[in-house]
Amino acid sequence: MQETKNESLHLFIVLTRASQWVNAHADRHIRKLGLNRTEFGVLELLYHKGRQPLQQIGDKILMTSGNITYVVDKLEKKELVVRVGDPNDRRVWYAEITPKGVKFIEDVFAEHTAVIEEALRGLDQEEKETAVRLLKKLGRSAQSSFKE
Repeated sequence: MQETKNESLHLFIVLTRASQWVNAHADRHIRKLGLNRTEFGVLELLYHKGRQPLQQIGDKILMTSGNITYVVDKLEKKELVVRVGDPNDRRVWYAEITPKGVKFIEDVFAEHTAVIEEALRGLDQEEKETAVRLLKKLGRSAQSSFKE
């Protein structure tokens, strides 16, 4: 009996492996900077989007809120982020990038972008655009069919 290939499973495996290798490039660079992926993601979010409520950061970088508290604590110790209370609601706290954090991101972002570009050099510009379009379509479909 001939085996039939399950293309969905095959795509899942290929997509996962590709993601792991691209992340390996990014993670190696981030570790050289003295951070981990989550710390870098929080710092990058705050740099590009400004002050963020602690409760919402996890959703934006796909981490649990408990982990975000720990990550923000670590970034505060490195003086890259500060917590700021909401004057109108004492229950709400924001994370805000410090001037030291801004300088850090500005100093390393071009190099980090180059690392990502190197990891993705296996695709030409047109292939990257096609991949973005297809992966967005896949992500939207998977999200809309997800039921808890």
